[in-house]
Amino acid sequence: MAHLWAVFGDGADESARPMKESVISAHAYGVVLDLGAGYGHTIQYLDRTKVTRYVAVEPNALMHTKLCQVANQFGYIEADGSLVILGCGAEEIDTILAKVDEASHPFDTIISVLTMCSLPSPRETLTKIVKGLLKPGGQLLFYEHVRSPRDDVARWQSFYEPIWGVFFDGCRLGQPSDVWVEDMKDVDEHGKQVWIWDEGRCWNERLAEEVNLTWIVMGRFVRKGGLQPNGSTPDLD
Repeated sequence: MAHLWAVFGDGADESARPMKESVISAHAYGVVLDLGAGYGHTIQYLDRTKVTRYVAVEPNALMHTKLCQVANQFGYIEADGSLVILGCGAEEIDTILAKVDEASHPFDTIISVLTMCSLPSPRETLTKIVKGLLKPGGQLLFYEHVRSPRDDVARWQSFYEPIWGVFFDGCRLGQPSDVWVEDMKDVDEHGKQVWIWDEGRCWNERLAEEVNLTWIVMGRFVRKGGLQPNGSTPDLD
């Protein structure tokens, strides 16, 4: 996958800049976990005055050198602890907790950019990530391609998905990641299943492109409990 990002990464990122700014730049704060960090394209969207620590999960070690260089350019340094690069997978919750040297639920913000589509056991893994790593009151931000809302396009996604996965490192073209996040549940103190989020929404700013096989959705979801850094309740506007 590294060679694909080396060729297409910058161009793909630039074309998506307004959308990424609307979900990442506008909301990321505190200790941030970047799932599938790649070459660090997400870092430029972080406000260094609001993001105190950047933890990058990237299992491809070939990407780590450039990832570190990009992070350094934006003020995140391994020596002072503001940068942590992990070579494990996003599903390795215990490894992430051990490496960041924090108690459970250490992250204020978890970011996923075109990563959910290639997670192992994706629905189960997403739930474990939120339950095990995201603070109460913390937020999940994502920019992902998902299953198209149009049945005809969704059928084509299913048709092309096997060959797509071969060329794009196991990526699942029509995975309904947004639906899984919206439907995510937790268990309360009475053993009753409840919505895990205080608030959340998904949106798309390119509705005219519904026919696109890579239907992009952005989302921001705030976990139940806790307050934002200013002491207020979450505001999704």
